[in-house]
Amino acid sequence: MKLSHLSETLIGSEIVKLGGEIREKIRQGARIYNFTVGDFDPSIFPIPKELEDAIVEAYRRHFTNYPAAEGNLDLREAIRSFIKEEEGLDYGINELLVASGGRPLIYAVFRAICDAGDKVVYAVPSWNNNHYTHFVGGQHIVIETTAATNFMPTADAIRPYIQEATLIALCSPQNPTGTTFRKEELEAICDMVIEENNRRGENEKKLFVMYDQMYWHLTYGDIKHYDPVSLRPAMQAYTIYIDAISKVFAATGVRVGWAMGPATVISKMKAILTHIGAWAPMAEQKAVAWYLGQRNAIHQYLSHFRGEVEERLRRIYDGFMQLKGEGLPVDAIAPEAAIYLTIKIDGVGRSAPSGKQLATQADVTAYILDAAGLAVVPFYAFGTGKTSPWYRLSVGTCKKDEIEEMIGKLREALAQLS
Repeated sequence: MKLSHLSETLIGSEIVKLGGEIREKIRQGARIYNFTVGDFDPSIFPIPKELEDAIVEAYRRHFTNYPAAEGNLDLREAIRSFIKEEEGLDYGINELLVASGGRPLIYAVFRAICDAGDKVVYAVPSWNNNHYTHFVGGQHIVIETTAATNFMPTADAIRPYIQEATLIALCSPQNPTGTTFRKEELEAICDMVIEENNRRGENEKKLFVMYDQMYWHLTYGDIKHYDPVSLRPAMQAYTIYIDAISKVFAATGVRVGWAMGPATVISKMKAILTHIGAWAPMAEQKAVAWYLGQRNAIHQYLSHFRGEVEERLRRIYDGFMQLKGEGLPVDAIAPEAAIYLTIKIDGVGRSAPSGKQLATQADVTAYILDAAGLAVVPFYAFGTGKTSPWYRLSVGTCKKDEIEEMIGKLREALAQLS
């Protein structure tokens, strides 16, 4: 049966494929350390109790009808106040758009800005930029990052493509790497965008930046979150932020997100989403509008939440450094932000105890799943080349008492390679 070109050319998800394999192994009774999902186990990381109670109360008060297409006014006012106080960004009510999490907003950004054939610049590994570019028929301008820059794109890497680009998709803290932009590097990118837009004529399409900062509350140690407009106010005309409660409050299933940007772009994004109906539920909007005003409760929740996530990341990082020190083929990047740890398992060319050679990185991924019960997502699932030995490890479902056991199983499995 012949269907649309778009549906026929969609790229299959490596994460979904891996998830199916993991579920089958669990069904068969295998002990799996599942560090694949960018989600939270609610029994470990529940949403704030005050937010939970407010959602229940909103339903009891029968807030079950359609919300406003752009997001309820009380919620947009609450977001505006929260962002201004917490991040120092000042946006008007007509420069805010609410939807059911970040995904529809990202889709709307691509749709509002890009025509078929427009060049979209994005780094790999990164979350879903390749798919969204495909949705709009854009030209993929892919920046392959490396461990030398903590897998973050640089101004120098972007510069050769700047004059023909329509959209630059950036994310910090980054999914899947858990790494962040340094101030000087993001400033250099912003200066480049401002200079390019000044060069373009009045009738030319401007160069926009989509800045996904979904994890900006979750930074650790001396790491600070930086954003384009705070660094360069002129970027306010060219930047669309993507944000949500999904990660900051472990509320991935509550589905309340927002975009901030120039009113002209936001209004077009609203028009697009009006036809999709991707609004956040009315009751959740009412609850979040109230909860964002509870600053003391939010700060108390975040203090505990950040501490719990950071402890897991650092303990696993320390475990990988110990394995590396023992001469095993692993590495990791020190945790900076988000719920992710970037790890390296370099087993290609070695042989398993069965005698089978691990000829590809996919073989390595399968081996560590079978032999160590460790399930992590390879960077090639995020757009890198198939030979990359790097992985995303997510701690959103991690129990602290399983960390040492997991490191031990991995040590045993890697030691058996020859």
